Amino acid sequence: MTGPTAPAPPAGPVARVLSGIAAWPPSLHRRLAAFLDVASRPLMARRWRVADRNLEACFPGDDVEARAARLAVHRRSLWRAVFELLRAWFAPSSALQGDADIEGLDDLRAAEAAGEGVLLLTGHLMHTELATRFLAEALDAPVGGVVRRYDRHPRLERLLDGARRARLGPTVGKFDTRGMVRHLRAGGRLVYSADQDFCRGHVFVPFFGVPAATFGGIPQLLRAGRARLRFLSMARGPDGRYRVRVRPTGLEAHLDDPEAFARGYMALLEDAVREAPDQYLWVHRRFKTRPPGEGRFYR
Repeated sequence: MTGPTAPAPPAGPVARVLSGIAAWPPSLHRRLAAFLDVASRPLMARRWRVADRNLEACFPGDDVEARAARLAVHRRSLWRAVFELLRAWFAPSSALQGDADIEGLDDLRAAEAAGEGVLLLTGHLMHTELATRFLAEALDAPVGGVVRRYDRHPRLERLLDGARRARLGPTVGKFDTRGMVRHLRAGGRLVYSADQDFCRGHVFVPFFGVPAATFGGIPQLLRAGRARLRFLSMARGPDGRYRVRVRPTGLEAHLDDPEAFARGYMALLEDAVREAPDQYLWVHRRFKTRPPGEGRFYR
């Protein structure tokens, strides 16, 4: 975010080190990601088991060999995404110029001109923070985000929240519904990855054919925030360039039916994941909560 009201980026030795790493060329990030993939496998064994179970359920046509290959590509993508997070939060604008093709900017500008907030619904695609940065840079205006707060680690929280606010836009805690409503009513843009298992307020709808506990409160948030709804997705291509898409969802017709809305939301997200399956956060226990009568999903 480069507008005149942007807060100053975090200062201090840690911020300087992270800013330096973020400015390294993507080719170096790619090589480091390959090294970390090999070096960290024993430490990440539990997470890789979760990812393997998710891939087994979501791509049932894969045999064991094909699934192992899919997991290997995902591991490298996940470590590369760590550096993409640093780029989103700490890289100078000059290091990001020309790296993304963006669809839907005119739509966001029209909402701003009309004084309407926009809820940018997305999911745990691994580049969501970087996509938000690209939008903020292209609009030269803040793009807020719903985030997890690290209250048990105040120094980490200050560092990350300061970087987000300086480079992307305002942040709202994932349980701060009132804060989300205020932001949207004020005409702000808010990125929300709502494909989480909140263990409350959920409905079960298919995601890759598997019943997934999905937050059912988005329609209520849209009404309270008086906001437009758009879907945000992003994928890294083989050439290293990113494609960021902001597009209508067609879900406004289901605001009175949380289950139908959640079903449509998961269908949109699934389509986005299928464009680049390795770039979704498969290490997340998406199917932890099961419908009544079903046993444990993760072994």
